[in-house]
Amino acid sequence: MAQDSLWLGPLRKPMRSAAIGFGAVTALIYAYLIFGQFAFEDPIGMHEMIRPAGRPLVAVMLLAMLGTFLCTSIYLSDTKGAIESAPDGFFDVLSLITSRMAMIMTVAIVLVMFYEVVSRYVFSRPTLWANELSLWIAAFVFLLAGQYAMQQRSHIRIYVIYDMMPRWAQKSSDVLSTVLIVFFAFALVWGGYDDAAARFARMETFGTAWDPPIPGLLKPALLLIISLVAVQAVSNLIADWKKAPEHLAHDEIDEVEIENIRKTLER
Repeated sequence: MAQDSLWLGPLRKPMRSAAIGFGAVTALIYAYLIFGQFAFEDPIGMHEMIRPAGRPLVAVMLLAMLGTFLCTSIYLSDTKGAIESAPDGFFDVLSLITSRMAMIMTVAIVLVMFYEVVSRYVFSRPTLWANELSLWIAAFVFLLAGQYAMQQRSHIRIYVIYDMMPRWAQKSSDVLSTVLIVFFAFALVWGGYDDAAARFARMETFGTAWDPPIPGLLKPALLLIISLVAVQAVSNLIADWKKAPEHLAHDEIDEVEIENIRKTLER
């Protein structure tokens, strides 16, 4: 059953159509590249996929993949799972979009590793890129998952002492923890910006046979996503300021999870 739109509204269907359109273009180009592995003398492989210079077809495929990725993530962020809290403001929506990116990336890791296992153990042709690509994607999943956890308030929070505090003390604790998060993000960006900018400027590579630009992209992404986590923490503080303590201290999701477990066991 279709769910109501959370924030896209009338743009929900066009976004879905855009995701399907970009996906179709990606699939067609991919099929052509697979055909080229057998029909062309100079086929395009994974080595060229991260070096699109002089190969317009590769550039078009990468843009189509990016369009599919972004449009699908935006479309999926417009639905709320049973164990998710609804977004409240722009930064919550942004965190939901990046969480869907992480979910899609997780599926991509599974597909890459499945391809590697089949290629290695069935056809005895191990790849030079599967392990590095999975590590590359997993690094972004790890970072984006932190932003999602902050938005959902599902990070580690110890309520034993917090619940015994009066409301003014709870608010003071919330402010202190947010200040510490923001200070950590500021210190990380302050100390790592020059190194990240230098790595990105020369698009530093991994130094392997496939040689992907993992350091050149991951270090700037680290600073960017940590900054988004800090912004999300501030957004949470503002959104939760006038909420009653029980809205923060009790997890109503457990009942849904328990019911799902019961249904699974009944099968």
